Amino acid sequence: MKLRPGLLALLLLAAGVVGGGVVALVQRGAPASDVRGYLLAHPEVIPEAMQLLQDRESGKAIAANRSAIVDPFPGAVGGNPAGDVTLVTYMDYACGYCRTSLPEIAKLVADDPQVRIVYRELPILSADSRTAAQWSLAAAEQGKFMPFHEALYAAGRPNETTIAQAAASAGLDTARAARIAGSAPVAAEIGKNLQIAGVLGMSGTPAWVIGDRILAGAVSQDALVDAVKAARAKS
Repeated sequence: MKLRPGLLALLLLAAGVVGGGVVALVQRGAPASDVRGYLLAHPEVIPEAMQLLQDRESGKAIAANRSAIVDPFPGAVGGNPAGDVTLVTYMDYACGYCRTSLPEIAKLVADDPQVRIVYRELPILSADSRTAAQWSLAAAEQGKFMPFHEALYAAGRPNETTIAQAAASAGLDTARAARIAGSAPVAAEIGKNLQIAGVLGMSGTPAWVIGDRILAGAVSQDALVDAVKAARAKS
């Protein structure tokens, strides 16, 4: 029985994980049963090879849309704006997992002064999510993104009251913020983020882009550190 092209590609990727054993079998025309036996003896290569394949495909999508991913809406930046590695986080203010990720980001920034954080609004959970995203970008326009961002997450789920409280806490010019929140540039930014999230296969929040990798969901600080190290090594 011949190996199917898709399986062959996976096996060649697996060879990169555990060495040349799989390639040697394929190159000498070994039957599929021998390859199957090899994989049964080394089952760890399958998830690792699948991760390599996923990272490769993600890398292509990120490269094709890099500017739309890493170039922030003016002011929506944390960490070191001149850092050597950019972590992009897609968040929704109604997302509890996003809220629980804030300490992980804070610790990453505290421990690594060369990390740049780009915050992208991805309001997918509710109408209030979109209103919160609009006001967050309006806060960024006033240079007060982080105070608003932190105050709104601290207030709980976004609604008219908590958004107003966060705006007051951040010291926003609320009349100006209301104009900016309803502006075409803010609508374009949110639309772009939703479109790029679809291209990258993001199905929820938080979602992360670090270098050529996409991470999904609430991830540990160790996972963020590892991804930053990998991105830095490739730069």
